Amino acid sequence: MAQVPLFPLGTVLVPGASLPLQIFEPRYIEMLSDLVNATDVPEFGVVAIRQGHEVGADSAHDLHEVGCLARVVQAASVGDGRYLVVSTGTRRFHLDAMADAGTAYLTAEVTVLEERRGDEQEVADLATRLREALHRYAETLGAEQPQWPDDADELSYAVGASVGLDLGERQQLLAAPDTETRLRLGLRMVRREQALARTLGVVPPPPDHPWNPN
Repeated sequence: MAQVPLFPLGTVLVPGASLPLQIFEPRYIEMLSDLVNATDVPEFGVVAIRQGHEVGADSAHDLHEVGCLARVVQAASVGDGRYLVVSTGTRRFHLDAMADAGTAYLTAEVTVLEERRGDEQEVADLATRLREALHRYAETLGAEQPQWPDDADELSYAVGASVGLDLGERQQLLAAPDTETRLRLGLRMVRREQALARTLGVVPPPPDHPWNPN
């Protein structure tokens, strides 16, 4: 168990994904200062908001139980009391309890989750089928074919950003107990979205705004 600063957001961060943030609330500026000045590895916990919103004290009323640690890789002041911060998702965690660290920002007790694979043969087969489904989905949309990750773990996490899934489904992928389960879920979701796009001609919007304001 570890204690980490907590940043509730209206999005789902997964390991390996980039998270750009525009920070202006005093509590998060304090958090950024503490992270950069007091730790060798500046990491904070990102957890999706189940009920509530991002801005303002006590605005997030209910949080999902599984989140992702984010490591700060770049931070810069842009004037007017605003900072642009780029971080990268590293490891998943379970939100055990809120903690009182005497700071303006939230802190929580978390348990870092082990990354389990599942059955290796199933993982390899599902990864192949998921790549094929993603290619068919891109073809249906008439979109450029991205380069999907070769690694099955990375591929399982890439689904949420590659298809127009809502927050609940991206959270479901994040919370999956192992790679096999996540690939299976992702395959079902991509096939559903591809069928909808083929039938209705619907092109989903990008899942997230490129900069998340706090």
